[in-house]
Amino acid sequence: MENMTLNKIANEMGTPCYCYSKSYITDAFQSFQKAFSKHPTQICFAVKANSNIAILSLLAQLGSGFDVVSSGELARVIRAGGDPKKIVFSGCGKTKEEIFYALKNGVGCLNIESESELLRVNEVAKQLGIKAPISFRVNPDVDPNTHPYISTGLKENKFGIAYDRAVDVYKEAAELPNIEIHGVDCHIGSQITDTKPFLDAFDLLIKLIEELKEADIVLKHIDLGGGLGVLYDNETPVKIEDYATKILEKMEGRSETLMFEPGRYIVANSGVMITEV
Repeated sequence: MENMTLNKIANEMGTPCYCYSKSYITDAFQSFQKAFSKHPTQICFAVKANSNIAILSLLAQLGSGFDVVSSGELARVIRAGGDPKKIVFSGCGKTKEEIFYALKNGVGCLNIESESELLRVNEVAKQLGIKAPISFRVNPDVDPNTHPYISTGLKENKFGIAYDRAVDVYKEAAELPNIEIHGVDCHIGSQITDTKPFLDAFDLLIKLIEELKEADIVLKHIDLGGGLGVLYDNETPVKIEDYATKILEKMEGRSETLMFEPGRYIVANSGVMITEV
């Protein structure tokens, strides 16, 4: 909506309508990209934040990957020109049909939430005659200090594999013939305005990775999910540069690719809805 008044847009397009700033979205994505540029990093936009095809297309052109939680979101990303190899398929309760669709389209990784889902993925991959690239969403039992309805990293939230079960579940996955272990995933909540919960969770993931190495399970990537808060009222959001500096300090000497799944950080303040009364 750069260089146009909202009145002009309303007159030409009618109301109600949504208007988004291409430059805002571009700047937000590239600021994230720049902050982590000193280490191999893949940014996967969380499609749940905004599945508008034009926005997905813009982000695909900028080199973004995508975090999807349904076959519908996956279809939209593919339609928008997203690279399937840069897609992570997250979400609880994936159906066999969704797993089949994801693997058939060559998604980069399936983020697995439970042991039963692991077996389901292995079964579908066997039918396709392939090895499914997977990571586990591990619940670190870390309090993100956000609204309880958008907190997902505590034990009682029941998201992901419990931290104290993770090593055993990875060992189980390593024995399955149609599973290829790629990484570890962690998403502790949304609208988080402090780096400490992220860093606490990250430390636990590093500890887990080292334990897995002792079992000859070597991970390729660390996915820290999303959750960075934005300014709505009087919040003080985390500066992406500060966040990156603290994470990259902990990655010194490590080779795993970093992955992030920002959503609202990229689009929350990028648009307006025009109506008339």
